Amino acid sequence: MGIKHIIEQLGAEKATAILRTDDQQKAALAMEAAIRGGFKLIEFTLTVPGVFELIRDFASRGDVTVGAGTVLTTEEAHKAVENGAQFLVSPVVDEPVIRAAKDLNVASFPGTHTATEMLQAHRFGATFCKLFPAPASGPSYVQAILGPLPFLKIVPTNGADQHNAGEWIRAGAYAVGFVAPLFAPEFMVRSDWDAIELRARECLAAAQS
Repeated sequence: MGIKHIIEQLGAEKATAILRTDDQQKAALAMEAAIRGGFKLIEFTLTVPGVFELIRDFASRGDVTVGAGTVLTTEEAHKAVENGAQFLVSPVVDEPVIRAAKDLNVASFPGTHTATEMLQAHRFGATFCKLFPAPASGPSYVQAILGPLPFLKIVPTNGADQHNAGEWIRAGAYAVGFVAPLFAPEFMVRSDWDAIELRARECLAAAQS
């Protein structure tokens, strides 16, 4: 698939579904609901039980692009890609992980917050800059960063929801990542997959509006 394809796909879809939970079966069912709701780029964090099996199973479907989140070592990067991950996400800027992703021809999303971290990640070869955590100033923060650094592809993955996703995109964010607003704790507790499917449609509509 390659990095170029991920850039193009995320640029078109404008959103990823990001799941962190402590139950492997619920993880599979919740992500299925998000896919029914329209998501084509999905991410399982490595903290999910049985995560490599989940990555492998969903990657084999062919209708979604699967990524691994909370990747902190090159060993995790290699194992995730071996199981079908096409992009690697981290909460921090880690040069070895970024370079491993590039060598493996998969996209990388290192976690960044400041302009300095974003430029550093870019120079290390990062595909995107995950904005984490989202600043209190919200979408205007992205707009301010892109003023002097317009070549960055910033993807907020904390603070984006079905109400403000469009604001992030209009401010210049390349895409957004939905975590708790999509996989709401109350939905997960009561196994309400229909609610997740509906929320997925709302999130995508907001991001793509």
